[in-house]
Amino acid sequence: MTSDSAVPARGTTEWHADILGADFEACAFQARDPEGVARTATLVRHVPRGAAGSGPELRPGDAPPADEALHAAPPPFRAVLFLHGWSDYFFNTELAEFWTRSGFHFFALDLHNHGRSLRPDTHGGYVADLADYDAEITAAIGIIGSLRQEGTPLPAVTLMGHSTGGLVAALWASRHPGVASQLILNSPWLEMHGSPAVRRAARTLLGPLARLRPESVIRLPERGFYWRSISSSAEGEWTLNDEFRPPRAFPVRAGWLSAVLDGQARVARGLNLDVPVLVLISGASANGMVWKESMRSTDAVLDVNMIALRSLSLGRTVTLERIDGALHDVFLSAPRVRKDAYTRLARWIRAYALDGGGPR
Repeated sequence: MTSDSAVPARGTTEWHADILGADFEACAFQARDPEGVARTATLVRHVPRGAAGSGPELRPGDAPPADEALHAAPPPFRAVLFLHGWSDYFFNTELAEFWTRSGFHFFALDLHNHGRSLRPDTHGGYVADLADYDAEITAAIGIIGSLRQEGTPLPAVTLMGHSTGGLVAALWASRHPGVASQLILNSPWLEMHGSPAVRRAARTLLGPLARLRPESVIRLPERGFYWRSISSSAEGEWTLNDEFRPPRAFPVRAGWLSAVLDGQARVARGLNLDVPVLVLISGASANGMVWKESMRSTDAVLDVNMIALRSLSLGRTVTLERIDGALHDVFLSAPRVRKDAYTRLARWIRAYALDGGGPR
């Protein structure tokens, strides 16, 4: 499943208190790609300090627990690994609590050049090839596996990704068949706005610059509308670290955008994933260069209709859930909306995670 050089030996991973508080721990590690390039990533885990099997009382609008059937016959070790979007990091404690209450061990990965893994003198959010994330994802799953009891089977891992992290997760799963048991994509960036023709044209125009000067910054209009809709420093309800999640995002660089376009092209050709896939998106998109009130209840980043269409290229078993009133990250939406999203997610878990969904 993983290379020995990428995964720390059992018991050698050093966990420490995380920025999210007492119920979370983090560990930084290095993973080497096939060319020997080492990159630093950070794995976060949820470790509730309350009574075993319990947690704080749910409040109105909190993530509802999955159905009791989720706990009927749990495997020895079932885990979720969450991948954040571009220019982002993991901070959604409510999401972690939902998965823990549902009988899963929850982990999130701050990818290299993001969030907790940012290092001085590096370009925030930059990657020249989305496959460069493969080693750290594989290593993180290896670390998760090392936490199981001696002699027990490897954990069943559900891979979950948001936005660009959703694209990364889908591509990783296609390159590593038989490892992830399920794939859950929250507004994955599978296609550009408008049509595939936009992606093809952008890829053609960007190609020479990406090859010759991949770290060149592309001057694009700055839009902080999504940040405005979620940050408690603006008009949202979520406390964000503006260093880890800048209001106007990291600079867009030619190599990074080219890598995304290449990944989207691969999805368009079809990934033929053999595990169950759940795609959650907003019911509508809102675009434009000026703020609109509709951006409080729509996806202000992606074209959800194109994402819905492109989802059909992912694999053989794809479930699409359109959440009316949802933001770009459906689990950061208004309490009523994300309660709906969690209910749909719990229903899908009952059908596919507990019913033996995934590779045999």
